[in-house]
Amino acid sequence: MRTPVRTGNWTAVVAVALGTFSVVTTEMLPVGLLTAMSAELGVSAGTAGLVVTVPGLVGAIVAPVLVVAVGGLDRRRVLVALAALLAVANLLSALAPVFAVMLAARVLVGLSIGGFWAVAAGLGARLAPERAGTATSLIFSGVSLASVLGVPSGTFAGELVGWRPAFAALGVLALVLLVALVLTLPPLPALGTVRARELPGLLRNARLRLGLVVVLLMVTGHFAAYTYVRPVLEQVSGVGPGLVGTLLLVYGLAGVMGNFVAGAVVVRARYGTVLAVAGLLGVCMFALPLAGETRAAVVVSLAAWGLAYGGVSVSMQTWVLTAAPKTPEAGSALFVAVFNAAISLGALLGGRVVDTVAVSGVMWAGGALALLAVPVVVLAVRRRGSQGDRDAVGAPGHQGEERPGEEGA
Repeated sequence: MRTPVRTGNWTAVVAVALGTFSVVTTEMLPVGLLTAMSAELGVSAGTAGLVVTVPGLVGAIVAPVLVVAVGGLDRRRVLVALAALLAVANLLSALAPVFAVMLAARVLVGLSIGGFWAVAAGLGARLAPERAGTATSLIFSGVSLASVLGVPSGTFAGELVGWRPAFAALGVLALVLLVALVLTLPPLPALGTVRARELPGLLRNARLRLGLVVVLLMVTGHFAAYTYVRPVLEQVSGVGPGLVGTLLLVYGLAGVMGNFVAGAVVVRARYGTVLAVAGLLGVCMFALPLAGETRAAVVVSLAAWGLAYGGVSVSMQTWVLTAAPKTPEAGSALFVAVFNAAISLGALLGGRVVDTVAVSGVMWAGGALALLAVPVVVLAVRRRGSQGDRDAVGAPGHQGEERPGEEGA
C-alpha cells in the first residue's frame, strides 16, 4: 500500500540534502588533513590515504546490498539510523588513538555513505512531487557541494584547531542531521522492493553501462590526484602550509560554480557537458605540476580543476537516471556503488604512486584516467545516432521514458 506524502515538504528536502552533504563531507575531510594525520598516527602519506580508500570501498559494497536488504522498511527509519551511525563514526575518528581504530571508524563511515546516498536518491519525487526535478537536484547538490567544499573547510579547521576537532565538529553536525530528519521527515514506507537479480539485469542497458564506465574513469582519476593534492601543493608547487587552505577554498568556490553551471546545461546537452567536464578535468591535472612554483598558474589550474569536478556529480547523475528512469533506486544504487568504488580505487592508486614513484606522478596518472573518459562519451554519442547529444528530458528525478532501441545490449 502506498502512503502519500504531503505535497511540497521542502524542509524535509533540505534535511535530506544536509544528509548527503554530511556523509560526503565526512568522506572527503581527510584529504586536507593527511599530512597532520599521518604524522600523529605514525604512518606514511600513502598509508594514510587508506582513510579515503576504506569508506569508498565499503560504500561501494553497501549501496546495492542495502537497497535490497532494507526491503519494506520505512525509509525514514533507515535514514535516521544511518545519521546516528555517522555521528558515532566521526566521534570515534576524533578520539582514535591509533591508525587501526581510525580505519575501523572509517568502515562505519562507508556504511553510512553507501546507505544514505542510495536511499536519498529517490526521495525528491516523494517529498515534493509537484517539483520533483528541483527537489532531486537540491538533494544531490549536497553531494556536489560536499565534494568541493568539504576538503577546504577541513583544511582550514585542521590548521586552526587540529584534525581531531575537525572530525568532532562533523560528529556534532551528524547529530544535528539526526534531529532534523526526525523532526522533518514524514513516514516513508517502501514503494516497492529491489530484488538482487534486478541490479545485474540493469547492466544490460548499454547507455547505463557506458555512463558507469565514464563515472569510474573520471572519479578514479580525480581521487588518485586529489587525495594527495596537499602534498603536491607543498612539495611540487612550493606552497606553504598556511596557504594550502586558501588555495583549496578557491578550488571549492570554483567547484560550486561548476555544479550549478553543469546543472543548468546538462539537461539540454548531456553528452556535451560530460565531454567538457572530462576534458577539462584531465587537462587541469596535467597543468598543475607543469605550473611549478608559478603561483598564478597554480591558482588558475586549481580553480579550473574545481570548476570541472563540480560538474561531475550532477552531469553523471542525470546520465544515469535518464538511462534507467523506471528503476531510479536500483540505478542510483549502481551509480553510488561505482562512484564510491572509484573513490576507493583512486585513493589506493594515488597512494601507490606517491610511495613508489613520486608525488607529482599522481597528477599525471589522474589526468590520463580522466581523459580516457572522453572516447567513452564519444562512443555514447555515436550510439545515439542522429539524435546527437540532445535529449528531451527534464532535470534529475523528472526524466522521460527510454526511446525505442536505446536500451539494450
